[in-house]
Amino acid sequence: MGWPFLYFAGDRLSTAELSAARLDGDLVEVGEAYMPTDAVETRELRAGSLRPLMSAALALTRRSAAWVHGALAEPPVRHDVQRFSARRIHSVVDNRLVYRDVALRGEDVMAISGVAVTTPARTLADLVRDQCGGVDTAAEIAAVLRWSPGLASTAAQVLADGPPLHHKRAAIAVLRTCAQEEVAR
Repeated sequence: MGWPFLYFAGDRLSTAELSAARLDGDLVEVGEAYMPTDAVETRELRAGSLRPLMSAALALTRRSAAWVHGALAEPPVRHDVQRFSARRIHSVVDNRLVYRDVALRGEDVMAISGVAVTTPARTLADLVRDQCGGVDTAAEIAAVLRWSPGLASTAAQVLADGPPLHHKRAAIAVLRTCAQEEVAR
């Protein structure tokens, strides 16, 4: 299925034509594609722009999912993906991807423009788990919480109901604290 507002290099236009249109101000970059300057950048366009990188066995997670949902203004340099299939994937698909080989549950994933993306609650939960593991995701966590107030309690419940994961207990405590602070405001 073609996307009327997404242009991929080599599809309808060559890389040179797309670059010229971008320089002329007719197109802007979105993910791995280009879109008309006057089009509204939606989560559907963001997810659709990453289709060339994705397969049915992968789902966008963490920073990439936060960008697709609209919580982050800029996409990450390398997109976070995680296995969304029962079978393990034996090779890294693309060097533009950061791959995690832990299977996601179906209830933690939603389809946007034919691309699997973690739900906002699971996205926040993973970012908080990363923060508890020593990865600096504070800016992304704050952006997601501003984007969707009240999401912290849902994210804590998603983790509590889910399988064992690294830094799960610490992340649940942080998310519950965030939820209490939101209620107190």
